[in-house]
Amino acid sequence: MSRTAVATIHLAALRANLARIRALAGGAKVMAVVKADGYGHGLERVARALADADAFGVAAIADGQRLRAAGFRQRIVVLSGPDDAADLPEMRRLQLDAVIHHDAQLGWLEADRDPRPLRAWLKIDSGMHRLGFAPQRAREVHARLVALPSVQRDIVLMTHFAASEEFGGTTTTAQIACFEAAVAGLPGERCLSNSAGVLGWPTARGHWVRPGGILYGLALGAGQTGANLGFRPAMTLTTKLIAVNALARGDGVGYNATWRCPEDMPVGVAAIGYGDGYPRSAASGTPVLVDGVRVPLVGRVSMDLVTLDLRAAPQARVGDRVTLWGPSLPVEEIAASAGTISYDLTCGMTKRVLFVEDNDAIGGD
Repeated sequence: MSRTAVATIHLAALRANLARIRALAGGAKVMAVVKADGYGHGLERVARALADADAFGVAAIADGQRLRAAGFRQRIVVLSGPDDAADLPEMRRLQLDAVIHHDAQLGWLEADRDPRPLRAWLKIDSGMHRLGFAPQRAREVHARLVALPSVQRDIVLMTHFAASEEFGGTTTTAQIACFEAAVAGLPGERCLSNSAGVLGWPTARGHWVRPGGILYGLALGAGQTGANLGFRPAMTLTTKLIAVNALARGDGVGYNATWRCPEDMPVGVAAIGYGDGYPRSAASGTPVLVDGVRVPLVGRVSMDLVTLDLRAAPQARVGDRVTLWGPSLPVEEIAASAGTISYDLTCGMTKRVLFVEDNDAIGGD
């Protein structure tokens, strides 16, 4: 019997989520963000499912190389732009768009003599204070880029929200106002909204939206799930029970006996652990499903195994299916129990996990 943990990727869910984003985007073009290996779902697999996107957003030139090698012809935007002047020829060869956010990049472009024009996105720091030019420099930097024969003139103006999942909060309102003032009167398309921006900030749709996590059915706001926002989870993580043990009251379970049986009871052992990417920080009480029955994890997560309180599933047997997250058990709930976010969990799957594709219209556990 295989002990492999399996991540099933629901391709129909990805397509449905993209369609819902389009419906919400008010006619804006959609850049599907597929960085971090498609948020852990598989870059090429995700790109095939999201092939109707107007562009793909990636974090590194290497992702652009993979997408071009797989035959994708959409615009591919490298969201942090070139890391070195030596990156520019490869970006031109692959026809990758470059986000320009720093004086060093501007200097490389001004020193560049390659006649092939590069498509550029100018990033303005409206309050994230991570990447981007100060708002008061927007006109200066835009003018310098437009003056370069090595840069195409249709420059997209963009920014990034710091707290857009706080619908109705003041931070995003201030960022929108800051960005609009900084680029007022400048030609070019606008791109402001990430996933939560599309959902909660209709005035920030602009000409482009760039959803990431919500394409995969993932949410970030406190108490939110992708499903509650009308999106479908694109990953189900499962394994099997490999042991069911009858333990006595007072028996310690797992390393350092951090959890003890309150009564005589069955405890199951499932073949998954932090060696597969399941979070070691998941606390006792974190839910899992055993053949669809919700039971709590108990004791510490180890490298290869987790232990489960089976009192709610006394019928459980070796070989039963165990679901760690999926459409019937939101990954956001697991993330909250582990003190992290859903993106961290899906991006954290290791090479030990077997990935399979599900193309059914309705994915399930």
